Amino acid sequence: MALDTKIWTGPGRPAVFLDRDGTINEEVKYLSSPHQLRIIPGAAEAIARLNKAGIPVIVITNQSGIARGYYTEDDVQDVHNYMDKLLADHGASVDAYYYCPHHGAAIVKKYALDCECRKPRIGMLSAAAAQENVSLSQAYMVGDKRSDLRAAVNCGARGILVRTGYGRQTEEELLREAEATGAALVTNIVDDLAAAVDQILNQIAHNHPQSVKAPKFASNYRHHRPEIGQHYPHQ
Repeated sequence: MALDTKIWTGPGRPAVFLDRDGTINEEVKYLSSPHQLRIIPGAAEAIARLNKAGIPVIVITNQSGIARGYYTEDDVQDVHNYMDKLLADHGASVDAYYYCPHHGAAIVKKYALDCECRKPRIGMLSAAAAQENVSLSQAYMVGDKRSDLRAAVNCGARGILVRTGYGRQTEEELLREAEATGAALVTNIVDDLAAAVDQILNQIAHNHPQSVKAPKFASNYRHHRPEIGQHYPHQ
């Protein structure tokens, strides 16, 4: 079934939330500079396919390196600006970036928060859903870590684990736990972002054969990181 290239608005509007490190770009522990950024092969093209289908692409990333004093929020902005450039070379773009700079053991005291935005909590996802006019129940969360999968469960989205980054390690942990407890492994696991997008587009085309209005994004949503922290309401 072909997917209409227009987009949904309102409560049923789908979106794809992406973890950053290990999902879009190669894993670098505490990535702090554009010079360290390498896009995983096929990831940019996968994002371009979501763009063409009119599906919002929103990056949701924990960045505790800010709290630990390894780099600054300006450094994160520089990395995202360079990521935009690399993606644009493949006709791809991210609609909005959300990041959590907090950590309970922060060296930089202003970021020492037990916040609601750090995955697996859902503060970033909830804020993005409201500001980007998307439905969490119709959304997908793609990542390489357990925190990404738990965040998906916690907000009612559909989680997909990729084997890039820490994904194979996460998969092995889940398999060991399933064997030890006898529980069924229900996690959706694919090789990479390209395979995840294949699955997502097939499911959306099946569930939403018709769409409505073209997307309208406010420019100030770009690279937005809401001041949610510990005050964001629990859900």
